[in-house]
Amino acid sequence: MAANTRLASATTGEILEQLLRLARLLPATERISHIVVMGMGEPLANLDRLLPALAVAQDPEGMGISQRRITISTVGLPAGMERLVAENPGYHLAVSLHAADDDLRTKLVPVNKSIGLAAVMDAADRYWEASGRRLTFEYVLLGGVNDSPLHARELVRLIGGRAALVNIIPYNSVAGLPYREPSQGSRERFLDVLRDAGVNVQVRRRKGARIDAACGQLRRIAAGTKPTAEADGVSDQATAGSIDSPMAIEPLAPGA
Repeated sequence: MAANTRLASATTGEILEQLLRLARLLPATERISHIVVMGMGEPLANLDRLLPALAVAQDPEGMGISQRRITISTVGLPAGMERLVAENPGYHLAVSLHAADDDLRTKLVPVNKSIGLAAVMDAADRYWEASGRRLTFEYVLLGGVNDSPLHARELVRLIGGRAALVNIIPYNSVAGLPYREPSQGSRERFLDVLRDAGVNVQVRRRKGARIDAACGQLRRIAAGTKPTAEADGVSDQATAGSIDSPMAIEPLAPGA
């Protein structure tokens, strides 16, 4: 669920345009080194356009970005994951969970109603078997919604013994939405349960919240859109998108 619905999927050219525009803004000594496909929309529903764009990004005659440095984030569409298994299982895959039981996840990620967590996890496992790349599971922590020790224990059971990384993302408050940030105490209790169970976990560091420029905040302000809880959910702060691609940069090596 993206916060502002795009009526048409991004084209291959639009996806590449973002990369090229950013590349033009960089100093001559820096280059784009990583791509994470996330933001608005769902990239696994737009693979016909996304995969050609990523192929150009990887091409030595294009941008020369290694496939190992490209992550595709998704709410978990089994058909899309199966297509990646069949066609090109070399990307890192990040699956946005946000809940470890179907009832709560369906409230936060409505598409789950027609899929179910079991199918999402099965498809993720098959992708891991085909790619050998460690899976990442993302979880936006919502105050009073999915941040209790009970929710953490459910997440431990869902992850099981998978060799995966769990990325915890404390929610950034957005005016007009019914969610709130988790308290420091609830966040630490949640993390303690995961760590005590041996789950490999990291917490996304927040940037820009003081000036309403953190993840999920700035674009809505710029667009001047009014949020709706039913449409927005939480995925704008963690999940996938067909054109919004945060990209890391690195200095060029001497002679590059």
